[in-house]
Amino acid sequence: MQTCTFFGHRECYGLEEGVLCSAIVDLIAQGVTDFLVGEQGMFDRMVYGCLKRLRRVYPRIQVSVVLANLPTQKREEEDMQDKIYPEIEGHPRFAIDRRNRWMVENADCCLCYITHTWGGAYKYACIAKRSGLKVINLGSAALGGEA
Repeated sequence: MQTCTFFGHRECYGLEEGVLCSAIVDLIAQGVTDFLVGEQGMFDRMVYGCLKRLRRVYPRIQVSVVLANLPTQKREEEDMQDKIYPEIEGHPRFAIDRRNRWMVENADCCLCYITHTWGGAYKYACIAKRSGLKVINLGSAALGGEA
């Protein structure tokens, strides 16, 4: 079993959904069965949409939306299918940081969409690379080892 996580900018204009889904299919063909995706922005929504559709074709894959915070609204609590909340200690202000680090620590590879060298997506893609994960960037920015 191999696990893939995802990092991308909150807004990811220019990324075609077909390209993203094709990259995920390539990962499945290479043996990736578990997918960890965040919930913060456009890239995460695109990834989750592709994974939901691909699960119909590849029923063996496991998809987990990794929450940074527990849902507070009843409607959100009822929609916990595919969602996990890792027990990560620390101040709520740093919940996204701790969640992203947890995703890196629990993955073997990282598929990302990074087009510029600032912001959280770039930071965690670099952390993934520095941690030895196979990192595939569908964007145009070069990923350094710094973060």
